[in-house]
Amino acid sequence: MLSIFRKLMKNEHGATAIEYTLIASLIAVAAITAIGSVSTKMNGVLGNVSNSIQ
Repeated sequence: MLSIFRKLMKNEHGATAIEYTLIASLIAVAAITAIGSVSTKMNGVLGNVSNSIQ
């Protein structure tokens, strides 16, 4: 049992995969937040254009 634990501690492939997954998820959250902010501002701009045309 101890030898299995030692092998798992030496194996860094799993840790690297987890780190990349965390980085990718943080980037996704940042992108979703940015898109939400931009879409809110675009709705305001397009609403102003629509009101100007009418």
